[in-house]
Amino acid sequence: MDWSVASRTREEEDCVKEKENEPAFPKGVSKPAIRALAAAGYTHLDQLTQAREKDLAALHGMGPKALEVLRAALKEKGKTFRS
Repeated sequence: MDWSVASRTREEEDCVKEKENEPAFPKGVSKPAIRALAAAGYTHLDQLTQAREKDLAALHGMGPKALEVLRAALKEKGKTFRS
């Protein structure tokens, strides 16, 4: 197994930082939910304005609490999920 590829993928999935010192997703979003978002191609909160909430809810690892936290974080920025 090529461990460098596995490590790189894990780092990408964790989405620790997207911009300088700004977390990719708000506190309260679980690691499984962050990995689910990363697997779907989302690495930062602002990208979720292009996603429908029901599509995110269908992701394996995404629970109602994570969706609630993400919804609140988007609302705080004056944004929403795609309709």
